[in-house]
Amino acid sequence: MQEWLIDDDRLSLARRSVLPGEGFFRLDSIEQQAAERDAAERLADAGVVVVADPDADGLACTALVRATHGEGALLPTGPHEIEEALAHVAAYAEAGATVYVCDLCPDDERDIAPLADAVERVERVVWFDHHQWDDALAEAVESVGVELTVDSSGELCTADVALAELGEFDERYRELARVTRDHDLWIRDDERSDDLADYAYWAEPEEYVATVLEHGADLPTEVQEFLAERRVEKEALIEKAVDRAELREVGPWTVGLTYGRCSQNEVAEALREQGADAAVIVKPAGSASIRGTESFERCHEVAAQVNGGGHPRAAGCKPDIYDDMLDYAHHWTTHGAVAKQAILGAFERLAAEA
Repeated sequence: MQEWLIDDDRLSLARRSVLPGEGFFRLDSIEQQAAERDAAERLADAGVVVVADPDADGLACTALVRATHGEGALLPTGPHEIEEALAHVAAYAEAGATVYVCDLCPDDERDIAPLADAVERVERVVWFDHHQWDDALAEAVESVGVELTVDSSGELCTADVALAELGEFDERYRELARVTRDHDLWIRDDERSDDLADYAYWAEPEEYVATVLEHGADLPTEVQEFLAERRVEKEALIEKAVDRAELREVGPWTVGLTYGRCSQNEVAEALREQGADAAVIVKPAGSASIRGTESFERCHEVAAQVNGGGHPRAAGCKPDIYDDMLDYAHHWTTHGAVAKQAILGAFERLAAEA
């Protein structure tokens, strides 16, 4: 396949809105080989390692670890990459290293299969999180010697957990955790939280960590200018997704459904203003974000039925409906019709139970 076919820069906004980014079309095997080489380089001679989701919450945890220890090699790890990251730790970490796993929750036993080997290789493994954990998985993690701390209140982000567990911090870092929580739990009382979320999404993880270590939640002028420039396209993609949204009545709830490459929180807020109790944003790559409101706090229960998980008001999933590229082609040309129906079915089952 020629590179120009997947070059984002040559696509119109309308086409970018309905197609996945360039990374989707790269073979997993090639990406995994590159990730393994990168992990081996990062872990070499590292006394402290942070395996973290590279969103604002996971990267805030990384900053707190580095503020505590003065170091911390970062392995950026998405929710579906936990097994791979732990395998890299088991293979390449230094024998005396301390490893922190932050803002990640295993979905099943396969995710933690390499954990015992990782614990055996290093000095210490500490795991901070705030997602909804399965009791059996939590027990399995602790049984191999991991120091696991999970806040199950639904009122804290993982940065709050790290802040409490790592020791004393000055006000700059306490404020960073508060503002991170404002976005991560979708409270949205502090306008800076959207800045942190966008910056974490658009910047390289190391750049983000270095910036918040120096400035905390108050991002410097050059970062604000960078965000303003990037938000021009962001707002246009949000508008596309909102324009194609529909509202469906499911039991006692109004569910807003849409599709597109976009910032899900802003789209969900727009759907809430239109009367949605919950919003479902299906992405071109096949995953979906589910956002709730005060009238719907069961997003994690919906996501759990369709290969996902998360929090009462914010969750994610990827329905197991893609068998080959024809399924993806249908997904793009129908704006996620099958995925939407699978997720609507999960809402319908909750309504029937209620």
